[in-house]
Amino acid sequence: MHVLLLGGHGKVALHLTPLLLARAWNVTSVIRNPDHEPEIRALGQGKKGSLHVLLSSLDDVKTENDAKSIIDRVQPDYVVWSAGAGGKGGPARTQAIDEVAAKNFISASFANTKITKFLLVSHIGSRRKQPSWLSDDEWAHLQHISNNVLPAYAKAKLEADEYMTALAAKQQRKPFQAINLRPGTLADTPATRKVQLGKTAGRGTITREDVAIVADQLLARDDTNGWYDLLNGEEPVDEAVERVVREKIDTVEGEDVEGMVKRFS
Repeated sequence: MHVLLLGGHGKVALHLTPLLLARAWNVTSVIRNPDHEPEIRALGQGKKGSLHVLLSSLDDVKTENDAKSIIDRVQPDYVVWSAGAGGKGGPARTQAIDEVAAKNFISASFANTKITKFLLVSHIGSRRKQPSWLSDDEWAHLQHISNNVLPAYAKAKLEADEYMTALAAKQQRKPFQAINLRPGTLADTPATRKVQLGKTAGRGTITREDVAIVADQLLARDDTNGWYDLLNGEEPVDEAVERVVREKIDTVEGEDVEGMVKRFS
């Protein structure tokens, strides 16, 4: 398998890359800054899979054709979006990367029959309605983050999330897995390998390394689909992933998927 990893120098992607390579999968890591290339290449040392680095700026992905040209060059089986403006460049750049470029890669990937999985890293508060499993206080906290702390980021991520959800619901292409991984507040501490996954609490942290570990396991299965919220917790990752699949948990529950389909038709 060949994975196109967008945002290859992001902290989650740096943890994810060696995990994918350890599966004997090949990875093309897309980065903007050539100074980061040696750090990326070092991740492939001694791994079963092959690691390639593609120097390309997501700022330049303004249309679906721009995304398609990268996909056509790489010819991946799976695509992982772990990119973002990271608050650099103001709201306009956040929209350009987290919304526009993300949507262009989503649409180009859905249109490519070779690609069978797309994993989008989002965030736990990216939704319009209070879900049944969150308390009023937890929902108020998430709303505060989205509306007052990171409004441009939250708007862009919600747009990308809903776009992918709408395309998945509309096309129902098989085999295709549209996986939306939605971590809470990110931490740089070492992985605990214990999580809350699926219908989680509304506030909490998750290590970036644990996000990568969960993403790797979700990608490795053929029965993962939909939205998965993620925090650190008490359940081992293996058991948590098995549980959400077995119970068919999808935290898009409560959102207006039909409305998303209509909006993007």
